[in-house]
Amino acid sequence: MKPFFAGLLTLSFAFLCSHKLSAVPIANAIKTIRAVGKEGQGNTEAAKAWQSLAKADAAALPNILEAMDGANPLAANWLRAAVDTIAARQSKLPLKDLEIFLANKKHDPRARRLAFEIIQHTNPKLAEKLIPDMLNDPSVELRRDAVQRVIDEGAELKKVNKKSTASKTYQIALNAARDIDQIKACTTALRQLGEKVDLPHHFGFLMHWNVIGPFDNTQRKGFGTVYPPENKINFNGSYDGKSGKVKWSEFITADEYGIVNINKAYPGPGDGLKEVTAFAYTEYSAAEARDVELRLGCKNAWKIWHNSKLVFERDEYHRGARIDQYQLKIKLTKGRNTLLVKLCQNEQKESWTKEWQFQLRVCDATGTAVLAQNRPSTPKTGTDNSNTSSPERRKKN
Repeated sequence: MKPFFAGLLTLSFAFLCSHKLSAVPIANAIKTIRAVGKEGQGNTEAAKAWQSLAKADAAALPNILEAMDGANPLAANWLRAAVDTIAARQSKLPLKDLEIFLANKKHDPRARRLAFEIIQHTNPKLAEKLIPDMLNDPSVELRRDAVQRVIDEGAELKKVNKKSTASKTYQIALNAARDIDQIKACTTALRQLGEKVDLPHHFGFLMHWNVIGPFDNTQRKGFGTVYPPENKINFNGSYDGKSGKVKWSEFITADEYGIVNINKAYPGPGDGLKEVTAFAYTEYSAAEARDVELRLGCKNAWKIWHNSKLVFERDEYHRGARIDQYQLKIKLTKGRNTLLVKLCQNEQKESWTKEWQFQLRVCDATGTAVLAQNRPSTPKTGTDNSNTSSPERRKKN
């Protein structure tokens, strides 16, 4: 596909001369929407731009979807709403262009999923043909239908007692699955068929950590505050926390999905502490220098460093969490690598805001786990613990 603004200028002459928006107003509307910022900055202008953009012809859909590449969540929501409005209003949609957009795996995963949903709604038969090729798609949003098809196939094989073939089929589905319900379905079926499933090992979840906290995050200021662990890791250090001195402690998670639940390390009144910040640190020994992806699932605000270099950060709370929610490219150093996660909890007290946790794994671009040389055996379920009395540097993951 051509670059976004160039693509807009190639709209047909008939479209440009119609009563619909011209390419230039479309480009201006998108530029205004993409400029929307935190805390409502630019919302008034974005609302006006959206009203114009939503009147565009269906031919502009691929270009609007392309504008979601790199857009912040607020801007992406505006753009998605425009796509939904245009698609709902017009019956003749550019399915071929949408299929081309969908096939380009470099585009934003949410935009590609939206393109697929438009195709699925307009031409179900075409969508059915596209689903099998999505089994190992880098977009988590697009895998689900393909994975479910394989799970259903495994269930049919299991039903007619073809255990060996069913096991292989479920294993294929498990390798591709990223949604918890589908992973659980595959795991349950495989165990019923007599297969052993070590999910932390299979996915490469990092289970052994050191944690320190809680530091302050009143009025969400902790995200931008530089606390001592961000400058130097000193396991013998003692620092001013939110309610007194804090120090490092060992934390091992036995959760099958690698959930590092900070609430277990620092339990508070009721369902957990609020307006707090904590850090989790681990070391990873790589067999060779190579490109990998850190895949993070987290619904809190977070930052992550690799070998003391900030990889990425997201100052957003309670948007939801899932496996491989964030995919961050890094290059491992042969031998010792360090990983530091900063995790902030805000002031909200609704039931769906109580989680203060994350999961992190290391894998290649296909999602296949890349295991550390120093990875220990998987902790037994039910052995989650935080050893606050004996700070110990964890070198195994």
